[in-house]
Amino acid sequence: MGENAQNAGATSTENAQTGEAGTPQTPTLETLQAEVDKWKSMSRTNEKRWQDASAERDALKQSGMTDAEKAIEAAKSQARSAALAEYGTRLADAELRAQAAQAGVELPPAEFLNLAKFVGEDGSVNADVIGNFVSSLPKPVVEPEFDQGLGLGRQGGSGVQQLTRDDLSRMSPQEINTARKAGQLDALMRGEF
Repeated sequence: MGENAQNAGATSTENAQTGEAGTPQTPTLETLQAEVDKWKSMSRTNEKRWQDASAERDALKQSGMTDAEKAIEAAKSQARSAALAEYGTRLADAELRAQAAQAGVELPPAEFLNLAKFVGEDGSVNADVIGNFVSSLPKPVVEPEFDQGLGLGRQGGSGVQQLTRDDLSRMSPQEINTARKAGQLDALMRGEF
């Protein structure tokens, strides 16, 4: 009965689109919306039928199982859950590190993170929760990589007493070399004396 009503609806839609004389007409917004609603309804009906049939099949399968088969299925389910939990946390850790590196933030040490909070019940990683966590971390303060005072000229004295040419004339070569290593000839070498 339902199929006949659906076919009648499809025929009336086709007649509305082609018109009385069989010439094609432009469909109206209401006609198109009716078609969309019809197909959504049919899709939902088929999905509900599939879910009902799957549930019935699973119930029949469970009723026909022996106790040993039921125990095996329970063990499989537990093993699947344990594997998903273990690898889910590993995937969460990898995703967390990747998003932190992309955002340029530093993660706290691993012993302070509860990676299970980033994994759903089905073992999949929740990227939205990880993204929210990474965005809440403080960005590091970037220090300049190189000294920023380069090329600005003399920045004050070095605190070392500087020798003059007159002082050098009374020194031996070993004393001059020692004074140079100590920085006492820097001003003379720059041409300040």
